[in-house]
Amino acid sequence: MFTDVLEREDLGHVDPEYLALLRRVLRIQADCEIGGPHLYIEHILPSAPTKGTQLKVAQTAAEEVDHFRKIARLAGDIGEDVSDVLSWSNQDRYLEAFRTTITTWEDFAVFGFLIDRVGRYQLEEFVDGSYAPLDRAVQTMEPEEEGHIKFGMMETARLALRAGESKERAQRALDTWYPRALDMFGRSDSPRSELFRKWGLKRRSNEEQRVQYMAEVNPLIEKMGLTIPDPLVGRHYL
Repeated sequence: MFTDVLEREDLGHVDPEYLALLRRVLRIQADCEIGGPHLYIEHILPSAPTKGTQLKVAQTAAEEVDHFRKIARLAGDIGEDVSDVLSWSNQDRYLEAFRTTITTWEDFAVFGFLIDRVGRYQLEEFVDGSYAPLDRAVQTMEPEEEGHIKFGMMETARLALRAGESKERAQRALDTWYPRALDMFGRSDSPRSELFRKWGLKRRSNEEQRVQYMAEVNPLIEKMGLTIPDPLVGRHYL
């Protein structure tokens, strides 16, 4: 297991495999950061229920764009230009969760509750990792990501509390995004996941993250009075 902590100037002396994996993880992370705003900004920003929630949508998008900027800068520092992902269509995104469009407030709320929570798990993997510039950048991003999660959870709970059609819409959104959230962790038997861990670029296996995520989120779903979706239905990666 690789235990060194590297700065940018150290990369000229590392194994080429490490550098290739670092470039890949930065490219995927950049795509995830910019992928969210591409899902919802067109439809949800003008249609948010109140002026306050409209402002929150704009703030969330701005923070995600800034996260992209930070990751893109790190990538550029090691010769990986990720600017092309800015113009990708949603269908070209790395992760299935971003290959769609969000048009309802229920989907936006549950996206924050579930998908941004996966984003927090992804960022946690880089904390105290082998690439120090990424660790430092992530620690400035995590508090904002936590804010997105809390807002999504609050809005999902509010929709569920109303009961009737509101609760039914929240449940449908949950049924849609729950399997996508679980798929975001990747295949349980992914060889590349093990390489990331070998080089200190990630800490947990895909399956460890998924199990921990479910243990965290399932009780929250039940507390809202919603039904936990079947974890095997609608999945692409097991």
